[in-house]
Amino acid sequence: MPSLFAKSSCCAALVASAIASLTAVPAVASSHREAPFITRMPKVDGTDLYLFRSYEANRSSFVTLIANYAPLQDAYGGPNYFSMDPDALYEIHIDNNGDGKEDLSFQFRFNTENKNTQLTVGDKKVAIPLVINGASDINSVNSAAANVRETYSVTMVKGDRRGGQRTAITNASGGAAVFDKPLDNIGNKSISDYASYAAKHVVAINIPGCSTPGKMFVGQRKDPFVVNLGETFDLINIKAPATAFDPNAERAGHDDLADKNVTAIELELPIACLTNGSEPVIGAWTTASVRQGRLINPTPNSSKASKEGGAWSQVSRLGMPLVNELVIGLKDKDQFNHSKPTGDGQFIDYVTNPTLPALVQILFGSAGVKAPTNFPRSDLVAAFLTGVKGVNQPANVVASEMLRLNTTTPVSATQNRLGVIGGDSAGFPNGRRPGDDVVDITLRVAMGRLCKLSIGCVPGDAPAGDIDFTDGAYLDSAFFDTTFPYLKTPIAGSLKH
Repeated sequence: MPSLFAKSSCCAALVASAIASLTAVPAVASSHREAPFITRMPKVDGTDLYLFRSYEANRSSFVTLIANYAPLQDAYGGPNYFSMDPDALYEIHIDNNGDGKEDLSFQFRFNTENKNTQLTVGDKKVAIPLVINGASDINSVNSAAANVRETYSVTMVKGDRRGGQRTAITNASGGAAVFDKPLDNIGNKSISDYASYAAKHVVAINIPGCSTPGKMFVGQRKDPFVVNLGETFDLINIKAPATAFDPNAERAGHDDLADKNVTAIELELPIACLTNGSEPVIGAWTTASVRQGRLINPTPNSSKASKEGGAWSQVSRLGMPLVNELVIGLKDKDQFNHSKPTGDGQFIDYVTNPTLPALVQILFGSAGVKAPTNFPRSDLVAAFLTGVKGVNQPANVVASEMLRLNTTTPVSATQNRLGVIGGDSAGFPNGRRPGDDVVDITLRVAMGRLCKLSIGCVPGDAPAGDIDFTDGAYLDSAFFDTTFPYLKTPIAGSLKH
């Protein structure tokens, strides 16, 4: 029989209790192609959001935000590779007073320039078909060997994302407002030292109204999410370990994203410039929007292939990991991607009466697995919608789905992959670090782990709450770097040289 679980072991208690406000939706993991409409627009498909107190040495007074886009990138995906959409608006939003509305937004716009490198062939100059021209090894920002230059600009908005006060983010060295994005990792012959090349695109930035500079990086990275994707969506067809309840089950599966890259938008910002007064908790989510109108050019020649116009329309949203994939019903997935946290009441049934635990019971009931019986699921509301009281709940919280971080929680000297339920208060769901195994954590919480800790429910409400559910794809902090931008160098399209 397939196994989704390992033998339970004692776990540390989650401190404090959760409030029972029921006006929004929780989450269950990360987002790759999570809704029907977004599958048609991979460049604006948000895959993961991370929010954590920086654990690089001497940087604990900063918060790192990482928003990943464009899922399932094959490293060899030439000749065009994975540029960002110049007709889209990518945003990271911060709520610093608990009301479910953005107080700060960082807006990213991209531009792609074709340098139109030409070679003389016979007596004619002819444009080359590649993004590189072979003139030399690419090892510098805006290298002459690159046939394409991708740049971006960033605007910080205070208040409403469309009507608030707008100020440009600038380079702390020289004041430029346009930044270069590195080419994707084409291969070792084109870019012999990609790590060094990408590092030259990490920039110190001036933040409006903030006396301390931050850091920024935008570029391709190894996909940090780890999941047994194929077998999970094949009705949790996880291969059985040696015995049905084997503690080695956490490593018995495989990571289907092990050979994939993503495009990361990363900011490291001073905590003092993000928080509001005495409230230490901040919430974050990322969105992508496109223009409402698109007119296809039937004869683009050397012009744009389409004309975009009209108001911005949000098509992607991501806060807590995998909400839209495993919580929201199929009929409402596109609606969730278009929604704001303040409108999450429309999805309430997916939280109070979640279907994932019921599906797990159907699939593994013969092994004695039973879904929690407490309805409404106030334990999930506390964990994913309001923050947990005493851990990461704002003083005046309005229930809404977003990633929340208590910026006063000290950085952990040694990270526990299970975050708070593993005794590490600096981990998920108190923010999210790259090494937090949110799939295993969320499976266990969805099946009632918090009830076993008497948070929002009682132990008897969760017959399977002490089982260590897992997808078998192991993840911890060792998978990542210990310095900004934290995510690993992307997989190269070619390793030969």
